[in-house]
Formats: sequence, C-alpha cells, structure tokens
Amino acid sequence: MRYDAEKWTTFRIRFIGGFFVLLFVLTVGRAFYLQVVKRDYLLKLADRQHQKIVPLIPARGTIYDANGAPLAVSVEMDSCFAEPKSIEDQGDAAVKLAPVLGMTREAILRKFQGNRNFVWLQRRLTPDTVKRIKALEIEGVGFVKETKRFYPNSEIAAHVIGFTGLDPEGLEGIERRYDSTILGGTGYLVTERDALGRDVAFKGQVVQNGATGHNVVLTLDKNIQYIAEKELEKAVVGSGARGGTAIVMEPQTGKVLAMANYPTFNLNVPASAPPAVWRNRAVADSFEPGSTFKVFLIASALEEKVIRPSDSFNCEGGSYSVGGRTIHDTHKYGRLSIGEILKYSSNIGAAKIGSRLGASRLYAYLKNFGIGERSGIDLPGEVGGSLRNASSWYGIELATISFGQGVTASSIQLAAAFSAIANGGVLMKPYLVEKITDNEGNVLSSFEPQPRRRIISPETAKIVARMMEGVAVEGGTGTNAAVEGYRVAGKTGTAQKVDPITRGYSLTKRTASFIGFVPADRPRLTILVVVDEPKTSPYGGVVAAPAFSAIALQSLCYLKVPPDSIVRSKPKTVEVKAAVPAAEEEPAAEGAIVEEGGGSVMPNFRGMSMRQVLKTMEERGLNVRLLGSGKAVEQGPPPGHRIGPSDQVWVKFVPSA
Repeated sequence: MRYDAEKWTTFRIRFIGGFFVLLFVLTVGRAFYLQVVKRDYLLKLADRQHQKIVPLIPARGTIYDANGAPLAVSVEMDSCFAEPKSIEDQGDAAVKLAPVLGMTREAILRKFQGNRNFVWLQRRLTPDTVKRIKALEIEGVGFVKETKRFYPNSEIAAHVIGFTGLDPEGLEGIERRYDSTILGGTGYLVTERDALGRDVAFKGQVVQNGATGHNVVLTLDKNIQYIAEKELEKAVVGSGARGGTAIVMEPQTGKVLAMANYPTFNLNVPASAPPAVWRNRAVADSFEPGSTFKVFLIASALEEKVIRPSDSFNCEGGSYSVGGRTIHDTHKYGRLSIGEILKYSSNIGAAKIGSRLGASRLYAYLKNFGIGERSGIDLPGEVGGSLRNASSWYGIELATISFGQGVTASSIQLAAAFSAIANGGVLMKPYLVEKITDNEGNVLSSFEPQPRRRIISPETAKIVARMMEGVAVEGGTGTNAAVEGYRVAGKTGTAQKVDPITRGYSLTKRTASFIGFVPADRPRLTILVVVDEPKTSPYGGVVAAPAFSAIALQSLCYLKVPPDSIVRSKPKTVEVKAAVPAAEEEPAAEGAIVEEGGGSVMPNFRGMSMRQVLKTMEERGLNVRLLGSGKAVEQGPPPGHRIGPSDQVWVKFVPSA
C-alpha cells in the first residue's frame, strides 16, 4: 500500500513538472514568435493604433527639353495646418485667419470642430500668405513643406507636357503618360493618438520625407517649339481659322522636335481654358488629308513599276467621269507628266494613277505608310484614323482615296509617313522621350530610334522627293513654302470637312495643310502645318505654306544647317489675304470636285483678267456679275461651291499694280 502511495506521488510530481515544462516551452515559443517572427508586423499594427498618418503631396521629377532646359519642375511650398486642441481662443483665431486665407470665419470654425487635433487649413500657400499667417503668432497653427508643380514657360509645349491635378496625378500629356515614372514616393506627417483613438497635441511631429520621382528628358527643343508655336499662331489668327497644328520632326530618327497646337493654354492655370483646348490635336484628331495623299500614291505606283517618271496622263481638260460621277480640276490641263500631276495637284491625274495601281496595292502601301493605325508615339489619346479595307471600296472610292478623300489620318501619322520619303523609304516610329534619369543625373533608361519597316526603295524615295520640289517653285501650288537658300520638297493639301449634321461634305469648312522636308537633298527636318477652317482662303498653299516656310528657315538657321551650295531665291509669294494667281493655285478642295449628275461648280476666278473671266463664264454657261476692272481679287460664292439657280454670283476686280 505504501509502495503504491509513493508511486502515485512520484507520478504526480513528474506530471506536474512536465506540465510546467511544456507550459514554459509554449510560452517561450509564443514569445519568440511574437517578438521575433511577427515583430515588424506588430510594430506597424501598434503604430496604426496610436498614430495618425497624414499623407503629404509627393515631389514629382523634372521634365527637361533636349538641351536640359526645365519644362516642368516641383517647387517646395508651405501648407498650413492647425491643432484645434492647442488653440486657446478658436473664435479669435478664426477671425484673424479668415481674411488672410480668403475664407469665412464660419468655415474655419467648422474645421476646428470635432474630436480632431489635426486639420488642414490651406495647402501650398504663397510666401506672402505664409508670412502674414506667421505674423499672427497663433498657438496651434503650423506649417509643413509640400511640393507644387510649376511650369516655367507657361504655354510653351503645353499640349505635350500636360499638367497634374491636386493629388498630384498626371492628367494630360507626358505628365499622364509617364505618371508612375515622374511621381515620387509619398511623404507623411505623423500625429499621436490616445488609447481611445483621439488625437493628442503634438509639438514635435514627425515628418517622413517622400522620395522625388525620376526625371524625363524629351526630344523637344524649346527654341524650335517656340518658333513653331509663334508661326502657327500667326497662320491661324491671320486666316481667321478655328485652330491649327504644327509638327517638326527629324526624319532619320523619328524624334519630335516640336509639336504645337493653337489655341493653347497656360499650364500653371489650366482651368482658365475650356477642356476642349487641352486636347492635343496633333495626336487626338484625324482629318481627311486631301492632296498630300498624292505623294503616297505616286510613291506606291513608282515602286510597283506601274508608272515611270517619264509617263504622262491626259487630264481631260479639267473634267473626268468615273463611276457616274465627275472629277474636276480647277484648271483645264491636257497631258501632264507624273511630276506635273504632283506640281499642279491634278486630281484627275491622281485618279488615273490610282486606277492603274489598283485598290489592293494602294491599300497595302497606305497601311505600310502607317495610315489607319496608331504611330505608337508616347503620348496618351492617339487615334488611328480610318482606312477601310480595299474590299469595301466601291465605284469612285479608289479615285477619291487616290487624292486623299474618304480616308482620315492624324497629324503625327502624316508627319511620320512623309518622313519615310525623306528617310529613303524607311518608316520610323515617332517618339518624344529621350531618356529617364534619377536626381544624380544617372541614366536609368534611354530610347533609341526604332525603324518600323521599309516601304519603298531609296531610288523611289529620291525620285518622289525630286518631284516634290516642283511644288514649291514657280508654277507649283506651294510657292509660299519656298525657303530662301534651301531646296524644299513638299505638298499642299486642301480638303472639305464632313458636316456632322448632314453627314455630307460641308460647302464652307476646309482643312488646309502643307507638309514637306528641308533641305530636299539632305533632309534635316520634316515639317507639317495644318490650319483648321481658315476663312481668308481654303488653300493649304496660301494659309499653311507661309508658316511652313517661316518655321523651316528659322529652325534651319538655329540648327546651323548650311544653305545649298547654289543659293536659291524664294519665288514671289502671295500674301495670305490676297488672291492667289491662277498659275500658283491648287485645285479646289477635293470634297467639292466630285459631283453627281449635272449642276455647276463655282470656278476659281482669282487672279484672272476680265477677259479670262468672261471666257470662262461663256464656257461654263454662267451668269456672273462683274464689279470693277483689272484683276479678279474676290468672288462669291468661293471656288468649288455648287451654284444654285437663285445664288448670287459675282467677281470683284481691282486695277493691276
């Protein structure tokens, strides 16, 4: 019996001892788990329980132009906060702060109310406002540094750079496209809370500084950008147009040196302009390019060897029927060579070349030139334009597409496509960002020129470029685009716009353009100028070509590009508001030159003598009222308009100088 009692006692001692050993091991293990394994997590959890974190606006990286000039920077500014529990007389404080902050006393008191000990009064204040608040010496009102986006050049390259919101998230342009790259790490202001989660006064608050974002270096040259914007504004304002776009590009690399839109806006106060003005028309808008398309047509036909440079076509005296409709040229041309079809911008000649090339081949080449697809430029909101498959081209569509009607493209697409001609037939991807750097200037990533594909042979490109030179010399449609001392290869474009209500071509609204490259034999720049709905003249050779010439000359001089060995004088130009001589005029807008059945189309009388006008009237069977004598300078309706039975038709003459 005694032996059993001792045995039981020993068992109990060992059991209890083992239990305490196990409990100790479990306690030590749990402590190790909490203090070592879960340490970081629990510290953060504890911080969240007794700290309140107020995020501060992160600093964005700088945007530079190609020469290192800052286009967008982040500047430090003071933001004002209050600790309501530390303010002895909140009513008096509100009265003093109200006029300085531009707020009402009641609005400030509402901020002070509630169980909070931290509240923003106003963020990113001007130095003068900060000085005035500090002079009030209000206990419980303090400041913390935050950043604000600032654009040193205000309006220059506004549509390319874009702007940010208050968050500050990028909303437009490069600011939006590279937002995650430019945006820095968020900083924090930390306040203490008690066990019940209430804010307590903090005199020595902790501010965790945010990290500055990366810098972006653009291909844009601020000086060329300024030149493009200045000359584009002249063209738009001088022609009474709705707006315009200009692009300057390096054809061999695809670098965009300038991208201008007018009207523009101040990046520092974007709200001062309507949202429609923020849109970058160069990439977000597409339009019917008109006669500029003839360059792609001729290049494609030459490459396919369906025509030769020495070939000529009968332009039918200015009127040609295709598929039950009639195509008109402004002037009555007979046989024209391929170069002359381009020089005089003959739609009939283009239609005949298109017929020989065929729909499927023309479609394939236009696709290769990048028409109907996005160029891939590093900007948000790019459109691809429209190019229907050749299988859906019916009747006259092959002819109209041959001279740029019934198809749309964006300005950047056209600039890239023309650059392919200047680049020996190789299409390059256009781009705007050169490299990305950190705050120490180390290059984190860089972007190189990207060839997309070869479209035509170098030989064909040279032939087409030589033909394009005829456009800007005497007798061509783009003499206003000539540049003193340099050879210009270019093409004018005039196209009617589609009326969104009638879904037909408008009788009054046009898109006028000129695009080309200089110098023609050693291209350095491709330049596009588009003027939307000009009122003084509908022709690209009149309203867009002068801007091309001015941008080209100033940019070439700035880049120190030597002139041609044989200095070429600029041919006599035509003032934008003056009449254009018959020899320099391009055909009427393409939308007006295709007509169904009969009816009359208003000829272009400008620059003609009274005898020439009378002869044209007799040939067309028109009854026109003649005003004055000399040379025709004004007429109504404008050229290309249909003339109804009740329309008043007149031509005004002034004596020749």
